Formats: sequence, structure tokens, C-alpha cells
Amino acid sequence: MTRPHPVYARIDGPIVMIGFGSIGKGTWPLIERHFDYDADRFTVIEPDEGQANFLRQHKLNHVQVALTPDNYREVLGGLLEPGKGFCVNLSVDTSSLDLMRFCREIGVPYIDTVVEPWAGYYFNTTDNAARTNYALRQAVRDEKAANPGGTTAVSCCGANPGMVSWFVKEGLMTLARDLGRDATPPATRAGWATLMQSLGVQGVHIAERDTQARRVPRPRGVFVNTWSVEGFIAEGFQPAELGWGTHEPWFPENGHRHETGCQSAIWLERPGAITRVHTWCPTPGPQFGFLVTHNEAISISDYYTVGEAGAPEYRPTCHYAYHPCDDAVLSLHEMFGSGRTQDKHHILTEDEIVEGIDELGVLLYGHERNALWFGSRLSNEETRDLAPYQNATGLQVTSAVLAGMVWALENPGAGIVEADEMDHARCLEVQRPYLGPVEAHYTDWTPLQDRWELFPEDIDPNEPWAFRNVLAS
Repeated sequence: MTRPHPVYARIDGPIVMIGFGSIGKGTWPLIERHFDYDADRFTVIEPDEGQANFLRQHKLNHVQVALTPDNYREVLGGLLEPGKGFCVNLSVDTSSLDLMRFCREIGVPYIDTVVEPWAGYYFNTTDNAARTNYALRQAVRDEKAANPGGTTAVSCCGANPGMVSWFVKEGLMTLARDLGRDATPPATRAGWATLMQSLGVQGVHIAERDTQARRVPRPRGVFVNTWSVEGFIAEGFQPAELGWGTHEPWFPENGHRHETGCQSAIWLERPGAITRVHTWCPTPGPQFGFLVTHNEAISISDYYTVGEAGAPEYRPTCHYAYHPCDDAVLSLHEMFGSGRTQDKHHILTEDEIVEGIDELGVLLYGHERNALWFGSRLSNEETRDLAPYQNATGLQVTSAVLAGMVWALENPGAGIVEADEMDHARCLEVQRPYLGPVEAHYTDWTPLQDRWELFPEDIDPNEPWAFRNVLAS
């Protein structure tokens, strides 16, 4: 039986997708299902020759060029039509801010999944503070402040950042109900921040465990991942970052604050992809994760701040705690151990994965019930039944892009927005059919448990959820 797929909107004019890697390839069929548009006005900008055969096979318009600071206005100006269509940016090595500005200048709705810089920024910038996601995000927030309103541009709307911000709000509603509190969704940012504070939430882990695996062992010299290898390496080499909460009694020796902007986050003088933290997910229970920098670590702490930026009354700690698939963990060990990136990259496809799920959610901790994990537990097997050309990790991202596009079309004059600022209920209504089981799980685990007594650590027994205890020594 064929499932009915709702058509959410008519998109008049050109749809331009920038980038056609694993996420672009998975987003295209969702656009085809859920929007009414002229197929001959859909164009992909993708410099990689490796995608050309697929694009030709499916009769998709293809411009094989890499966007640069010198050509992006000319290339996009020749494809987009002022006041119509949509620009879907799923690329690497292109400036999200510059592309967003151009689309807003000509009145074209825009969406991306990350604040991406131009090629070379991640590895050629010697100032670690400038390489942080805080700096990249702040530039977008400064643009929003300088040019409020106008054509909608959705910034950082994938699985995480993106979907997880909607999970935070759903998790808060679940916690409020279970504690017997008023579970009416707040109508303002201040209302949400006050709710989180009143519930006693000290912080949020974006807690993820990817168990997707294939039968063939990972070959040496190949970086294997379930999503963009280039994207993972780039963010993994950025400094570890986290939103810094008001409950924290200790400050890391290698930590640095920001003097300007929202001041919601700190960064560590250490790559995120080798900085381990203790966290919890439903399937494995306690686990290590990597403190990889992500936009949501900063935006969530910022969004739920009560009081002034420099001296808040309340702010939650927030950071990513990511355990990628086992092949990716081995790839990271090989890369950091050898001091060089692998020449070969491979993304696990839905056809070669034989087991596993991507368990991605938010762990709200420090409250009366200790900790609540709320998230998606999507398997690759279910993904194959739901949508083509992607594994479970990909579908969590692409369905969030779909939801962000729907929201943007329904809110055409919203200006620049992040996922935290969007209607989470509407976005999850669109996305949820693609997320598999979406569940809430309470746990009594804290970072003080499951430590090795033979090797005493310098931890804080009086503050179980202090970052000092979360950070692995």
C-alpha cells in the first residue's frame, strides 16, 4: 500500500540546491514528495563529478561549479528569480552568511544546516577563537540584528543543529507534565527560558549514539562515516565548545570566554573530536561521547538565558555528546594518531548497513527526576521503508530540512531565524513521520556513577552534573 504524502505548499520559481552529497541526495526526494513545483526549474549546484551520473540518470539540472567569493553572486543570480523559488544550501566550503545575504537581497527564501565558512577557513585560520562556531554564529546574529525582518532565512536547520532544539521544547513539556506543572507551551522566548529555569534543568546534552554497521571491516586509510566525512572532520578539528551554565562551580584550565555577543558559551583549547565526555542514551546507558562543537550548544544556552548576557540569573550548560558509528570512531583514532587526514572517504549507504540505529536526542538533566532523554531512535531498516537514498542519520537531517522549508514558506517575512525561534510543534508535525520511534526515557544515572575506583579522579561530589564531572579525564 502506498503511503499518502501530504503536499505542503506550491513553490513558484526556481529551486536551487547547493551541494548534492549524502544530505542533498536524501533531501531531493522529500522535496519532490511534499511540494508542488516545476521539476524543470530544480537545479543542483555540485562541483563533484562523482554525483554527475546520478543527476543525469534522474534528469536533474546540474551546474558543475564550486561556488567561491568571486563567483557566487553571478552563479546564483543566473539561476534564482527575485521574489520566487527557494535556495537550499546543503554544501561545504561555501559561506552560509554570504549566500543568505544574497538570497535575502533578492527576496528568495533560504535554508541551511550549518553556518559554513568559505573553503580554507577551518584549517588556515590560526586564531582558535575565530575558528569557533560561536564566532560563526555571532556573525549571523549580528546580521539579523542589523537587518531585522525581511525574507525568511532559516539558519542551522538539520538534525543537530535543528531538530534537537525542537526536542528540547518537547522534553520540557514532557517534564512539566510529569512533575505536575503547567504544561501550556510558552508563547515567547522569555517564557521558555523561565519554564526551563522553574523546572530546575541545569543543562542539556545533545546525546547521540550511532550503532549503524556493515559486515565489511573498515579498511585502513579510509575515513568511514554515516554522513559527510568532510563536515565531520572540519567540525572535529574546531575547538570543543559548550554553552556555559550558571550552576557551574568550576572553570576548565584550558577554557576561554567570549567578551562580546551573547556570551552564552566557552571554548576549550583542544579539538572537539578527541575531547571525551560522560553521557547517557537509552540503548547503551552510560557512554563516552565526543564534545564536538555544534551551533545548538550555543543557541540553546543563549535562547534559555534569563537575565543579561554578561551576568545572567539563569543559563543552562549545553553541549554535544556524540558517539558516532564504530567505523567513524576507528577513523578518528587513525586520523589523530597519524597526524593526517585519510585520502579516501566513504559514507555508509542504506544498502550496505546490516544493523543499527541512530539514537539522537536531548538529555535534560539536574531536575527533580534527575535526567530525561527525549529523542528519535531511527533504524536504517525503517529508513529504507520511509525514504530513498539515505541511511538513518541522513533521514534525521533531511526531514528537518523539509520541516524548515515548510515553516519558511508558511512564515515568509520572518527574517533570519534559528530552530529555537521556530514553532517546534509545527516543525515536528512535518518531520515526525520520518523519525521512527520518538520516545522519552528517564534515568537515575549521573556522571558520578560508573567511575573506576582504582584510579581516583578530581571530581565534584557535591554537584553531580557539574561539567567537571562530565568531562572525561
